[in-house]
Amino acid sequence: MQPEALKKLVLDINGLKTETQTIELKAAAQGCPTRLFDTLSSFSNQDEGGILIFGIDETENYAIKGVYDAHDLQKKVTEQCKQMEPSVRALFTVCDIDGKMVVSAEIPGVDISERPVFYKGVGRMKGSYVRVGESDEPMSEYEIYSYEAFRKRIHDDIRTVDNAKFTMIDEKRMSDYLTAVKSERRNLADNVSENEILELMGIINGGVPTLAGLMTFSKYPQAYFPQLCITAVSLPGTELGTVGNDGERFIDNKRITGAIPDMLEEAVEFVRKNSRTKTIIDDNGYRADKPEYPIKAVREAILNALVHRDYSVHTENVPIRIEMYRDRMEIINSGGLYGKISVDALGKVRPETRNAALANMLELLKVTENRYSGIPTMLREFANAGLPVPVFSAVHGEFKVVMRNGLFAETMPVPDSLVEFCSTPRTRAEIVAFVGKSKNYVMSQIVIPLVESGKLKMTIPDKPKSPNQKFVKA
Repeated sequence: MQPEALKKLVLDINGLKTETQTIELKAAAQGCPTRLFDTLSSFSNQDEGGILIFGIDETENYAIKGVYDAHDLQKKVTEQCKQMEPSVRALFTVCDIDGKMVVSAEIPGVDISERPVFYKGVGRMKGSYVRVGESDEPMSEYEIYSYEAFRKRIHDDIRTVDNAKFTMIDEKRMSDYLTAVKSERRNLADNVSENEILELMGIINGGVPTLAGLMTFSKYPQAYFPQLCITAVSLPGTELGTVGNDGERFIDNKRITGAIPDMLEEAVEFVRKNSRTKTIIDDNGYRADKPEYPIKAVREAILNALVHRDYSVHTENVPIRIEMYRDRMEIINSGGLYGKISVDALGKVRPETRNAALANMLELLKVTENRYSGIPTMLREFANAGLPVPVFSAVHGEFKVVMRNGLFAETMPVPDSLVEFCSTPRTRAEIVAFVGKSKNYVMSQIVIPLVESGKLKMTIPDKPKSPNQKFVKA
């Protein structure tokens, strides 16, 4: 950045008195901070990177103190950057503010294929960090593994289940599948045995069932993976722990098991059963029932969770969760976004597939189209129903879909509910979807006033119009 842009950024921070998702402040009046690797790692491991600013002292009300020696500071920071794997290349800027030298180091986000960036002095497991709000948190073993799995193209859906036997098979489903394979994969129609087809399609490997094979064709795969199921709850309030008028914690509570096609249908039925239905009488006197949530969109969301969740050993003890609150429904599965796609790009570009063999099995069974139409379908169904579009997020190794039923405004004023919604940094698109009004109205009449009043803050305050801008509860 240019010195004038740095000066403006420093003065803005001095007024806001906070760090952000992309801003880290360091006092350096007495020398260069000796431990920067946690921030160098966390900034490098997020798409938007981040900026280290030296010369501001948080302990003294964010006072501008300046640095001890701008030239030596840059040299020592560069030395610490070289101790990272891969090496971090910082871009420095120096500016003078009232006779005090302030230095910034812009840290670029690295390509996902090179992550995690870590401190070589302690190794990948202890030296990898992720940015959470204004703090640097150690990456979990699973977060590190997820990068490794993508880089090495590890496909956990076709890992073998060595203690499993291919008994208790849904014979009709298997017969339908083999018929579909021979019909739609013409090169497998002749002179290929059924056992060879199962090997080629990833259902078995060396005669041993794969996880995908069990999850698709076994009548009860939970015999081997008890937690690869769905837990579904219907709650009386808007938060976990809220009880109903009679002290009940759950209106309904169910563990859904079986193969993926069976869990899908049972989960959709659970949502249907626990959804409220609005009766509408049209101008001609005809009655029509309008469900609380578009069932087609619900099916797509649950199917996406089942197909695209992480099936590694790190997450096999974590079920998919469906949580139905009074104002919304949340569907949560293990495994963040796979590959290089971002949340904002969902439904707009073709993503890489985490579980390609599993998706292919379900496509041949006509359970899924496997054409990346799920999220566009969800968005369209909610728009047609006049409801706020679903909000997607990927945080700490989990992917979440939040579907709102339009009742939130009845329980809390929009500005207050929006502040709570932004407890996690949110994009403009997520906020607009949450409020359910036009982008111009939401930003000018709700978001900007909340920022000016100090209830919300920008994650990139020096670039208010940045496409990467997010808003978070102050």
